[in-house]
Amino acid sequence: MNKQFEILDANRILILKIIEGLSIDQVNEIPKGFKNNIVWNVAHLVVTQQLLCYEKSGRSVLVSDQMIAAYKKGTVPNGVVSHEEFEQIKQKFIELPGVFRKDFESNLFKGYDSYTTSANVTLNNIHDALEFNSFHEGIHLGTIMSLKKLV
Repeated sequence: MNKQFEILDANRILILKIIEGLSIDQVNEIPKGFKNNIVWNVAHLVVTQQLLCYEKSGRSVLVSDQMIAAYKKGTVPNGVVSHEEFEQIKQKFIELPGVFRKDFESNLFKGYDSYTTSANVTLNNIHDALEFNSFHEGIHLGTIMSLKKLV
């Protein structure tokens, strides 16, 4: 599973590099034809990893209920995110994979509530969740790259 954690870390570093230098207005902009923005995509990745890996394993998530409510699947941006709030989101984005890796290596994830994703992939354990999370993050990497071209 080390490779999956390497992929997760590499993807997150790449996303931050791609959006580096964008203004807070640019990351909040929702281009025509899109229903979300760069801020939402970054925060959505934080929330989704927490839900797929922690919540479905019966563990407490490491983000607030407010963050989950704002960025879970099916949500859209609700107002403008401040520079300070986006910095906090990016901090979680880069730090939580390391916490997850430590928790995983400590065998904290024992059970798992099977879950069928919107991509029609059924996750039966934490290994499935970790692997699917990489797929999910790749989708949003592509979205973020598209959004960047339009902002």
